[in-house]
Amino acid sequence: MGKRRQKHQLFTNLSKKQKKHLKEFGEEHPFHDVVGQGAERLEIVELPASPEHSDIEPEELEEESEQKTAYQKLLSTLSQSAGDEPSDEESTDNEEEEEEVLVEDDGDGVDDGEDGSEDEGGEEDPEDADEAVTEAAEGEVNGVGPEEFIDKEHESQFCLETNFTEGGGEDHEVTADVQSSKDIFLQHLETELDEDDVQKITSCRKSTSQIRWPTLGTLLLASPLEKFGSIHSHKETKPPIFHSLLDCWKDLSQTSKVSPLQLELLDLMASYKDLYYSEVCPLTRGSQVRSAYCLHVLNHVLKANSKVLAHNAQLREQQTQAGAEPQDEPRDQGLTRPKALILVPFRGGALRVVQTFISFLESKGKKVLVGNKKRFKEEFGEEADDKPSNLKRPDDYRAIFCGNVDDHFRIGVSILRGSIRLYSPFYSSDIIIASPLGLRTVLGAEGESKRDFDFLSSIELLVLDQVDVFLMQNWEHVLHVMKHMNLQPLDSHGVDFSRVRMWNLNSWAKHYRQTLVFSSIQDPQINSILTKHCSNYRGQVSTKNLPTTGSICQVLVQLPHVFQMFSSDSFLDHDARFVFFTDKVLPQYRDALMSHTLIYIPSYFDYVRIRNYMKKEEINFSSICEYSSKSEVSRARHFFQKGDRQFVLFTERFHFYKRYTIKGIQNLIFYGLPSFPHFYSEVCNMLAAGGQGEEATWTCTSLYSRYDANKLAAISGAQRAGQMLHSSKNVHLFITGGEDKAS
Repeated sequence: MGKRRQKHQLFTNLSKKQKKHLKEFGEEHPFHDVVGQGAERLEIVELPASPEHSDIEPEELEEESEQKTAYQKLLSTLSQSAGDEPSDEESTDNEEEEEEVLVEDDGDGVDDGEDGSEDEGGEEDPEDADEAVTEAAEGEVNGVGPEEFIDKEHESQFCLETNFTEGGGEDHEVTADVQSSKDIFLQHLETELDEDDVQKITSCRKSTSQIRWPTLGTLLLASPLEKFGSIHSHKETKPPIFHSLLDCWKDLSQTSKVSPLQLELLDLMASYKDLYYSEVCPLTRGSQVRSAYCLHVLNHVLKANSKVLAHNAQLREQQTQAGAEPQDEPRDQGLTRPKALILVPFRGGALRVVQTFISFLESKGKKVLVGNKKRFKEEFGEEADDKPSNLKRPDDYRAIFCGNVDDHFRIGVSILRGSIRLYSPFYSSDIIIASPLGLRTVLGAEGESKRDFDFLSSIELLVLDQVDVFLMQNWEHVLHVMKHMNLQPLDSHGVDFSRVRMWNLNSWAKHYRQTLVFSSIQDPQINSILTKHCSNYRGQVSTKNLPTTGSICQVLVQLPHVFQMFSSDSFLDHDARFVFFTDKVLPQYRDALMSHTLIYIPSYFDYVRIRNYMKKEEINFSSICEYSSKSEVSRARHFFQKGDRQFVLFTERFHFYKRYTIKGIQNLIFYGLPSFPHFYSEVCNMLAAGGQGEEATWTCTSLYSRYDANKLAAISGAQRAGQMLHSSKNVHLFITGGEDKAS
């Protein structure tokens, strides 16, 4: 409002002659200028359009003047210069507030660079940094909250286009490693597919074979192209060639500090086939798997960047040599710079991934330069106020939820010559670490004005760690990310098309992407990632080890376990399960004698459906789900324990996040088999916590179909599950407790 008042007062105070001159020439006559000690800012007055002179030019001049002033003040503030421009004295109140906000943001003393926050995690082009800074300032003035921090100060130091490898020394060794023709890295990226190969890949016809390795066990190999489908035994595999900056790995392998599991995983990753490893226990194998895929990602990124820098040096030499014949530029890049995407569920996992990167780059007597490390620890580390809960929790719960458990984050990481820059803009990053939710807010949906997915166009490595936790968050976010992988970008983002690989230009990048999936369970939804969203020309490898003993052996109470099978047409046929439950199972428990019944429901949508049905039938029940407040949970537990509620609906996601012990259970109904096999034994053992009723009256009923084979095998054991699925009987009984764990 201050600017408008000034312009209005200035226009009304002019004489008739001055107004006429202003209308004809767009400015006041120099005779009427007030000369002061310092130069004042030029004021352009908006006038109504006249037939002689249009007002478009003054408006454009005014916008350019305001934009320049805001940008100059941002630069002067961020560089902490002592001198201000004289025109700043005439700033409005809103501009003064804007400058104060920027000063406060930059006064941390951390090496953060400019705080010109880009929209949604740095998805804007680095070439538009000036415009982004101005837009951020205008957004804060208009009341928009500050965006997340993006480091742009060290852009030139980590830019691939302006850096070169110097002859001799370490860089010369790096180039020699990259140029090795035996390196599978070069063989994978330089393989040229033809139209027939692509047609075979998209036809989804794959040849399958099995092989057994000492630690990983049975491996199932599926390959669309036979010439890339072979896999040898572990003894015949050669160790991968690592980048020369990863000297620490050589020291670890020589001192036998590398586990056999890591060696086998690295051999499979080095083949650039897709990998699904479904036996990652967070307690024992989580850190080993993380170290293995971090080393593979780091090795891939370092080799790719070294190759680009070496070609930059060659092109510079050709330009300096007079009379040299021009040669074709090497094709060594994608359409955008990001090469690897790592999805983890929580900020604590992202912190451990970055720490693993730093530990691999640190060799003897050498420190790694990490930009914005202090800020990263503050935002991704565990808060000092967070104290460990005094409640008893299982060990797997503490392993999953250790550290910062915020699930909305994303961060770009750029690596060059062994130095790491955190918070780099996405289009200047080599690696993107994010949660599905954090990435989903950037990708947006159709129809949204603000959305960006171009930075995923040239991803060559995709890592999904702790995918079983994604099932407990929101699986739709994961599917949304997979649908936007390796799409053709909508903007060029300053890429040099003469150096882009041909398979990137042909929209075949998805056939060259390696996907690594790690989980603690086998689930059809996880399998669908590899079957529907992955089409690597080198094929896929997945572990297929059947459990010999199920989690039913961990049930400590004496309890009859009744498994009832129902017919279903597909995995997504939820109606068949609901009809079988309401017609066959629920009527048996509506008798007053069958009180204190807990119904375990894995899916929230099934929970809503059953809750609505029981409300309609006026059944006495209470419910506990992941969206229930503490007071609602306390009331439901109290009424159920006292017997005021005959049923309690209990969702799997609530148990995953809380692990509360529900007291007073006498009867159990598993509407669906738990996704995590140890949840079955945990819920069954809750019967001993209530102290109500006799063990002889306790019951447990579980519903399953032939599409629940993996879950059933994890609970009852592979041998029993096979008998139950192929038996002519639909009801099977097991009894736990006493001398035998299961009979």
